[in-house]
Amino acid sequence: QVRLVESGGGLVQAGGSLRLSCAASGRTFSSYVMGWFRQAPGKEREFVAAISWSGGNTNYADSVKGRFTISRDNAKNTVYLQMNSLKPEDTAVYYCAAAANVYSAYGYWGQGTQVTVSS
Repeated sequence: QVRLVESGGGLVQAGGSLRLSCAASGRTFSSYVMGWFRQAPGKEREFVAAISWSGGNTNYADSVKGRFTISRDNAKNTVYLQMNSLKPEDTAVYYCAAAANVYSAYGYWGQGTQVTVSS
């Protein structure tokens, strides 16, 4: 069982930066693939980024490549999403999620944190 709690969202001007954090409970956190997703008003939830259990492999949506960086600290049971050069179209609720392995669906989700980018 994994419980996820996001933080770090807020209001920022276009071109600015934010760092989201996702704190996880559960002693098996270090074995999980972790991902970030987002959902804008009126749109479906979309994949943003993912990171392997070791942190050695990452994957990004094309829309955020070169601007966002996902990382994790297994000693702190935390995964991060550093977001730079933010655009108004990045406005969404951002969710942290956990999957048991690369072949599993994301079975654990946080409650989400709002990111609003003003133009």
